Amino acid sequence: MDYADMDTGEDSDGNFSCNSIIDMEHYLHYSLAPAVIIILVLSYLERRLRSWSFSGKLDNLYGCCGVVIPFDFVSMFSHRWSFGFAFGATADKLMFLFTEDFPTPVMPKWAKVFWVMLIAIEVGFSSYPFFACLSTNYQKTGAILGFLYTLSWLIVMLIDVVQCPHGDISILQEYETVILFWPSLLCQFFLLGRFLQIIVKSLNICGGQAVLCEETTFLESHQIQHVQQLMKKPPPQPPEKSWIRQKLYKWDPYFRFPSRMISTSVVVLICLYMIIMYEIILYKHLLRMTESLLLEDSAAALNISWFRDVQEFIKVSRGAWVAATITSTLTCVTYVFHILACYRKHIRWLRLGKKQFLMSDITRVSHSLSVVALARYSSWQIAYTIWGYVIMHLVQWVAIMVLMYVVLLPMIHGQWMELIDKWGTVILTFVLVMLIKRLQLLMAGRFFLQSSISPGDKQRPLALDNRKTFQNFTYFLFFYTVVVGLFSCMMRLLRSVALGAWLIGRIDRPVMPKGYETCDMGFKTWVGMLLIDHYHTNPSLLYFCHILLTKKREELQRATYVPRNELTRIDFRVSARARTRWLLLYTLLNNPSLMKLRKPKSWPQSVNFPVKISV
Repeated sequence: MDYADMDTGEDSDGNFSCNSIIDMEHYLHYSLAPAVIIILVLSYLERRLRSWSFSGKLDNLYGCCGVVIPFDFVSMFSHRWSFGFAFGATADKLMFLFTEDFPTPVMPKWAKVFWVMLIAIEVGFSSYPFFACLSTNYQKTGAILGFLYTLSWLIVMLIDVVQCPHGDISILQEYETVILFWPSLLCQFFLLGRFLQIIVKSLNICGGQAVLCEETTFLESHQIQHVQQLMKKPPPQPPEKSWIRQKLYKWDPYFRFPSRMISTSVVVLICLYMIIMYEIILYKHLLRMTESLLLEDSAAALNISWFRDVQEFIKVSRGAWVAATITSTLTCVTYVFHILACYRKHIRWLRLGKKQFLMSDITRVSHSLSVVALARYSSWQIAYTIWGYVIMHLVQWVAIMVLMYVVLLPMIHGQWMELIDKWGTVILTFVLVMLIKRLQLLMAGRFFLQSSISPGDKQRPLALDNRKTFQNFTYFLFFYTVVVGLFSCMMRLLRSVALGAWLIGRIDRPVMPKGYETCDMGFKTWVGMLLIDHYHTNPSLLYFCHILLTKKREELQRATYVPRNELTRIDFRVSARARTRWLLLYTLLNNPSLMKLRKPKSWPQSVNFPVKISV
């Protein structure tokens, strides 16, 4: 390769072009080889609880070749930020799939679905070592392999960014690659530090390979504290909280977000940043193209009215685009944190037995759909947030442009009389309609409802008064409300469109009306994910299972352990049937009333139970 082709240059049109020595698409294919090797090594080290039929024939594979788990999507609460940055390191690959920025061979349209699925599987395999090396029990081996694999990706991306900071053939923006991919590079730097920390920690523990043979438990410390807090008597007065904890976020020390929610939030924020940068770069490029076309004949077209109108449109659209970008970005970022707060609130309600806020009898989610919902929640949350931003941005931009051309620009140009002639009747009609609606409410409260029963009642009872006047009022109002109903219908449509565009990115609430929630697959995914988390991470249920397993383990230890001084002692064994009968007799002697509830049985002779015996 000629070294002159590797330099970044600028042509006569101001477009940056670059040919890097590393093609990221090709390296994605090449990275599959070390990824598969790492997966095989970790799989060989992983211990299996079940044996295969051919395990006895191969002594070297006995108990080995277990299934490697990259990430626990159900009940993982540890290393949340490590896995969050691991997902963040794959954000550039996710945008690579989202924008379909990969070569597609000539094939029928129906076969493109399988091609996209194949590319997604390839991206998954190339990112698999990031997660498998973090979650493996062989921390030292996993950290070394993960460090080397992450370092290779980081070096390749740095070479590509340094040699081509503006992109391969960039006509959009200077330093486009740096602007888009610095979050993924930062996440990879964090992963390098995390793997290095694990290596140093393992070397401090022991000099050789250390296998984690410690007993693992599915009960976390915050879950134990939650159950203990439930057993305590609540304080007579709740502790004082700051304004932030009262209004913005009610902190709960006994609740922790699972790693899945933290990782999803990190990826959503990074992908949202990348899609915003893509949009800004594309908009600036289109704006430069439009201005360059106008400047070619600007001298001859200064006195043409349409030329001034186009310049004014560009200026107004630029301001409207910036305002819509700011508001949409702040809204979507707020949604990310608000969804976390809603997740905690809904999980706490489910633990209290409240389920009606999520679903009704019509919108119940099947168990199979709940399992699928947990698997696709993270990806759907990312897609919903990105599309929600795009739709919200376009709708807000159109609304601002309409407001500017209908109301504000005529005011700026001093066209007050034309504005009043055009919209005066509409504004007056709207004000009169609002006044009549308020008057109806006032008359209904003062004249057509009976007086309050108690002075402390906030509303009057729902009992009609002055019925004859009410019937005449309703009759004459009938003809007027037909016309007003048309206006109300249009307002209902506009409000539905505005709220739908505003809430399309929120997967935690349905955009469909009540009774039609089953048509909203996003909301059903949210409900199914909540149910899986509730049934698998409920602290009370896990604590109960922990007690059962502890008792069972203690019984097995007592059954297998025999002290040395008792090896020669002979104990008399008591059968289980005799023990059961003795316990039954003891229970009936102390509770004679239970005899009426027993199944009738023919006794050889009548038995008179004595008075209650105390033992």
